[in-house]
Amino acid sequence: MAFTKRTLESPTGALLTLYESAAEGETRGVLHINHGLAEHAARYERFAEALAQTGWAVVAQDHRGHGLTTAPDGAPRLFAYEHGWSKVMADAAAVNAEAREKHPGVPVVVFGHSMGGAVSLNYAMRYPETIAGCAIWNANIDKGAAGLIRFVTGLGLMFSKPEKPAGLIDALTFKAWDKRFKNDRPESGWLSRDLAEVDRYVADPLCGWTASWSLWRDFAGGLAYAADDKNLKAVPKSLPFHLVGGTDDPATNNAKAVELLGARLRKAGYGATQEILEDFRHETINEKGREAVIERFAAWLSRIG
Repeated sequence: MAFTKRTLESPTGALLTLYESAAEGETRGVLHINHGLAEHAARYERFAEALAQTGWAVVAQDHRGHGLTTAPDGAPRLFAYEHGWSKVMADAAAVNAEAREKHPGVPVVVFGHSMGGAVSLNYAMRYPETIAGCAIWNANIDKGAAGLIRFVTGLGLMFSKPEKPAGLIDALTFKAWDKRFKNDRPESGWLSRDLAEVDRYVADPLCGWTASWSLWRDFAGGLAYAADDKNLKAVPKSLPFHLVGGTDDPATNNAKAVELLGARLRKAGYGATQEILEDFRHETINEKGREAVIERFAAWLSRIG
């Protein structure tokens, strides 16, 4: 079922743009999607349609600074002028609360791609009683990555205002990853082997922009929180995790970051289903061969609801 779009006023003051799809037939559960950096929730419509066929409703919000969401204490390309990450988390909690109110008695699973994976793990650590599972795809949740971003951001903020574009980080990440796949496509080829999907991303004015120093600073804080084992203690051992990574994804060091997260979760006593996909790049849901991966994910969801 196609997305419907509406807004939700968060307790933080943000007017969140929401995208929803209803389950076909009886609702077995709700998947709450947190999208990645420099993109937006509407891009998950095809993914949601596939899950609707298996009985799962979907809700996804544009994060602060992304898509069509607005906030009086923020601006495009940054979360908020102060305490940005905590406000992103509070926004996600508001979406979850409404989903549980609309769909009482069915499980809610939080899902995140890339930066959204950090949002989702943070969410599981902060609000574990509100979810029945946590899916983290294509995410690099590592103390080293958080420390490096913090270091570079600290340097950048010595010479630039927080709301200005973080060109140096963009050069070290997105632009550097572009070079690896320049023979396929000079821009954003690292996202997918399906170049038609990459073309859509590049043509989308709400995608591919350079994030602010402020956003990167906030994101680094969220990464550090998610990478700290002591914060896992709030998560019950019964909560299942689902991890996906691609061996050709530079953002996760060719899925090594995904493997490390899986090992970390299992060492801590959690059940973590992990799938490492050969030759897949960063955006699994927009990759060649995505259909089979989504089918397997739906099978995992079926064990929850």
